[in-house]
Amino acid sequence: MKFEEILGQSEIKEKLIQSYVNNRVSHSYLFFGTAGSGKLGLAIAFAQYLSCTNKQENDSCGQCPSCKKYEKLIHPDLHFVFPVITEAGKKKISDAFISEWREMILSDVYVSYNEWMQNLGSQNKQGLISVDESAEIIRKLSLKSFESEYKIMIIWLPEKMHVSCANKLLKILEEPPHNTIFILVSDERESVLPTILSRTQAVKILGIDDDIMEKHIIDKYNLSAQEAKDIVRISNGSYVEAKQQILANEENKFNLKQFIHFMRLTYSRNIAEALTWAEDMAKIGREPQKSFLKYSSILIRENFVYNFNDNNIYYLTKEEEEFARNFARFLNSENVNSIAKIFDDAHYGIERNGAAKIIFTDIAFLVMRVIRK
Repeated sequence: MKFEEILGQSEIKEKLIQSYVNNRVSHSYLFFGTAGSGKLGLAIAFAQYLSCTNKQENDSCGQCPSCKKYEKLIHPDLHFVFPVITEAGKKKISDAFISEWREMILSDVYVSYNEWMQNLGSQNKQGLISVDESAEIIRKLSLKSFESEYKIMIIWLPEKMHVSCANKLLKILEEPPHNTIFILVSDERESVLPTILSRTQAVKILGIDDDIMEKHIIDKYNLSAQEAKDIVRISNGSYVEAKQQILANEENKFNLKQFIHFMRLTYSRNIAEALTWAEDMAKIGREPQKSFLKYSSILIRENFVYNFNDNNIYYLTKEEEEFARNFARFLNSENVNSIAKIFDDAHYGIERNGAAKIIFTDIAFLVMRVIRK
């Protein structure tokens, strides 16, 4: 993976390249910042650059034998550690899941912890970097490099590291073997053990620039300029969040349509239409029902914030904002929490397999009582 494949982050790329040019490469880094900002991709691109045998001015060459192996993430001097789950017949170490890891990263390096867990079919199991991993790390790094000048260990999400594992790595992090480089990639720096933090050079990775993100998602997903602008605004510099918003776009269109219809019928206190609406919503399935209720709870709060006339503190798409211009004034400090709680309680009821028709009928009548206060 070359630097040019990572969206934006030109300043960080330049600093990393200059650290090599000036012979100031650190033995351990902590890349931290917004999830989806490209931290993992930057770590891999930096590792590839360090190992490249024909470095260019601003990137690795992409053509030498080392770069070719990096393209498939199979370079013998590149090692990965990441959270894994307990699975029958497999050791609880990263190497046992390396095929799944390579497949996912080669498909898209902008991934989240939740996506990785879903990819593993975790079924609510929590991913962890176990104490068994520390022995593997120490064993691998005690060997001489096979082909490259550097041995590079990328640890994704060190905040998921078991305390015993972290403690066993403290010495090698502080005094690694010659030309060994650790790159820790964290979404939650505050959750990384202080003893680990103190042994790494922190590199903060900011969110992706709006213009760069907007152009990319227009080209990749064939979006309109307005759709892309709305997604970028909500995503707050995270490409992971942008992808989720794109996937949820159709779902959100349905949710907004239902929300507008629901609010109009409750404000007008149209009981017959409310009953019909509740029947229709009861038929769409539990996951879409939960999605609508969660969306509605968020939109209620965003519409309330809209009243403060500061577009830096609310996140609404163009269509949502058009509705908010007329609707937001009906929300105030006396009713907003009550209405949001109605949707939150209904979401809980659906999760608990409550009768959908009764729940949706109930929220219609409850909102009718509150919305015009």
